[in-house]
Amino acid sequence: MKKSIAKLIATFFYVGLIPIGPGTFGTLAAIPLFYVLSFTPLYLYLAITVAIILISVWASTVAEEVFGKTDPGQVVADEVCGYLITMILVPVTISNIFLGFLLFRLFDIAKPYPVRKFEKLPGGWGIVMDDVMAGVYSCITLHILGRWVFWT
Repeated sequence: MKKSIAKLIATFFYVGLIPIGPGTFGTLAAIPLFYVLSFTPLYLYLAITVAIILISVWASTVAEEVFGKTDPGQVVADEVCGYLITMILVPVTISNIFLGFLLFRLFDIAKPYPVRKFEKLPGGWGIVMDDVMAGVYSCITLHILGRWVFWT
């Protein structure tokens, strides 16, 4: 039962089982969740995001056992966490949702310093926290672009 629940969460309702580009599809699957959470007060958005991060760490740790490898590609809950971090305090528009998606995927794939160092953390912490940090970079970049270019 524990493994089934962890697999469901870690793959974000099995989106991670899509054989091509699971990280991209996992990030796309986070968009409706972001949209719903965008209507909540900031404190609730942040509290739910932290809860999702902690649950994802647990599920990702168990998923390593389920899939029999370290940082399995099927685990996309980390992408969901990273995208939710990316979109903190970002106005909800189609262009911002799209730009947030692109920036997060860019930072998640490129893993600039020190994002890659977070992969070295044990178990689910390493799976999730590098994406959280990529989300932080994406959020900062999105806010800079928004303030200076788009949101004026």
